[in-house]
Amino acid sequence: MVNDKYKDKFSFIDAEFDRRIERRQLRQLRNVLPLNGIEVNINGRTMLNFCSNDYLGLSMHPLLRKRSVEFIHKYGSGSTASRLICGNYDFYEKVEIKLAQLKQTEAALVLSSGFQANMTVIPALADRNSLILSDQLNHNSLIMGCRLALCQVAVYRHNDLLHLEQLISEHADKGYSRIFIVTESVFSMDGDMADMGALVALSEKFNVFLIVDDAHATGVLGHQGMGLTCGHDIDLVVGTFGKAGGSFGAYLACSKKIQSYMINCCSGLIYTTALPPSVLGAIDAALDLIPAMDAERKSLQENAEYLRHSLHGMGWQTDSSSTQIIPIMIGKEADALELSSWLEENGVLISAIRPPTVPEGASRIRLSLSALHTRSHIDRVLDALQKWGSTKS
Repeated sequence: MVNDKYKDKFSFIDAEFDRRIERRQLRQLRNVLPLNGIEVNINGRTMLNFCSNDYLGLSMHPLLRKRSVEFIHKYGSGSTASRLICGNYDFYEKVEIKLAQLKQTEAALVLSSGFQANMTVIPALADRNSLILSDQLNHNSLIMGCRLALCQVAVYRHNDLLHLEQLISEHADKGYSRIFIVTESVFSMDGDMADMGALVALSEKFNVFLIVDDAHATGVLGHQGMGLTCGHDIDLVVGTFGKAGGSFGAYLACSKKIQSYMINCCSGLIYTTALPPSVLGAIDAALDLIPAMDAERKSLQENAEYLRHSLHGMGWQTDSSSTQIIPIMIGKEADALELSSWLEENGVLISAIRPPTVPEGASRIRLSLSALHTRSHIDRVLDALQKWGSTKS
């Protein structure tokens, strides 16, 4: 006889739905049709898109499309297996050599996605006797990777290197097999930057293993747009091609020793089907384009500064943003959702970011600028926000 407690085996799902509805945290998928690099069609309406990670507008670039098709014609539509079986087509090595040269590292390794990379790379490096020191505002993929390592994790205050050094000093002689610092270079929710030079100095001073997620800086910041880590002696850099790269997939930039270790020990590489040829074709094209896009990067940063300055003049708070990612801090989830909906009604797509993605009371709308955005596009957003403010006064 079935215990009454377990009669409705889906009751936990209904309870979670109820909880999320009450807190205005229920998420739903909706169809989006991209029209170009900065406009989308939703339910028959054209909207100016300010929430894409396509920072250089490469997702629609003719060269990425062309090379994707070329790779399909040459290699087919799928890679047919994991890279350790028979999916390691010759284009992988060519792309990784090109990437390593641009990142100024000995080697590189292409993986399937940024989330998967962070979830599997950290557990591959750490054992149960390790200590991980993780920035307070790290992305969920890094947090999950730290948890899956099944070792002690200590969280240091966001970008507080004095606190980080204090934690390292306190734990240095406690018998850990190894100690890791895990951080992002550009933080995805706040748009601020970590101090790469200071982190490298700490890593070297205490002989600590440094892991940096360079996803939101790749293509946008650093030498030839190769990220904030480029030129720094960082043990392991993780990045993605699905943002400024305009395509999909992830990479590791590291020494040849770590590359070989990951080939042998990283479950995210070993047990998954290799990325299809079309994706590698787009990545290959992006790596050809990005180094020559200094003018686009300069325009992007100038527009970001113009937008931040204008928002501050209107009384909006953008937290500590200093990059192309600009949050407008709202606070309450309901208010952030209301503003996001109002902007959509006025033809501007800017998503509300709310818990659990950000802490309680820190809901926001987050603008992600593209090099394709012009001042007139930005002024359109500012005008909409000004009108919103007048309706609330």
